[in-house]
Amino acid sequence: MLQPITIPLINPNEPEAYLAALHAGEGDYLHPGDLIATLETTKASHELTAEAEGYLVGLRAAEGDTLAAGEILAYLADSPQAAPQETPSEEAPPDGLRITQPALTLAQKHGLDLSTFPAGALITERMVRAALEKSVGETFAPPQSAFDPTAIVIYGAGGHGKALYDLLRVLGAYRVVGFLDDGQPAGSQVMGLPVLGGGEILPQLHAQGLRLAVNAVGGIGNVQVRLRVFHKLAEAGFVCPAVVHPTAFIEPGVRLAAGVQVMPQAYVGSEVQVGFGTLINTGAIVSHDCRLGTVVNLSPGATLAGNVTVEDGALIGMRATVNLGVTIGAGARVGNGATVKEDVPARGIVPAGAVWPNEKRVGSPS
Repeated sequence: MLQPITIPLINPNEPEAYLAALHAGEGDYLHPGDLIATLETTKASHELTAEAEGYLVGLRAAEGDTLAAGEILAYLADSPQAAPQETPSEEAPPDGLRITQPALTLAQKHGLDLSTFPAGALITERMVRAALEKSVGETFAPPQSAFDPTAIVIYGAGGHGKALYDLLRVLGAYRVVGFLDDGQPAGSQVMGLPVLGGGEILPQLHAQGLRLAVNAVGGIGNVQVRLRVFHKLAEAGFVCPAVVHPTAFIEPGVRLAAGVQVMPQAYVGSEVQVGFGTLINTGAIVSHDCRLGTVVNLSPGATLAGNVTVEDGALIGMRATVNLGVTIGAGARVGNGATVKEDVPARGIVPAGAVWPNEKRVGSPS
């Protein structure tokens, strides 16, 4: 008997999740509650566990793949030799080719020749994306035009991408050409703007004279996702300007690095320094003399008292409060509504609603 293990809907606003880690492999015997995989969205992470005992078989994805809610990741079976009966697709992969379902779907969507991939190795979505970057193929592209220093593209057509589009429209200083998104079909529309393609068309856009971009990929569960977009943009010759919503208040002595995004109704106080690619979301408060590192994420309503240091890649959740002079270590995560009274170590986790350090220090390094 085969029991499917499906991808849950972690965030109602995001139908997909990133497979950050696999903790069990093909043929492993699992007990109820055993950890199978870690899934991430831009708003949360989720530990997928076994609901029954059995052997893990028919694994259909690899680390780094993006999976849709409801999609089957693998099966639990009475025997490690049990094989699920898959419904053949209209365009089946070549004989001998091992490819994950997300990778197959992506390759077929872009018309990639599957025979060019090596037999034997497991072909992942990441490998397919790399192949797409090497060969742009036929994608939707904006019409040829003269160089326009105000032209800008938005990388990421999800919720944050929509918010950035509205921000850029309110500023009135940029001509938004369209969205880039690795998961939406080229030529589709988002808020009346075209999806031009994925990251593979960046060289093509650069050749047409585009130089500006904003990164709308959140990467809250895995900061590396957001960092990869910044690296991809930089390698293609794009610059990410700092963008500030007109309703945000920024004191004159604040220093904002490139790629910083300050959303509506945020406040950034005297002598604050904000590092590259950091996001200060709606209604967040950053008091005087704070230091924010690179790609820090302050969620809506987060509040930092004076002289707070938030190191690279850290996340402060919605309505969380950080007390005077506290340091939040690199890669740390402070949950929604938490109160932080003392330093949080690098990669430490403060649970949502907790008072740190009066409650158990979950996730702090030993």
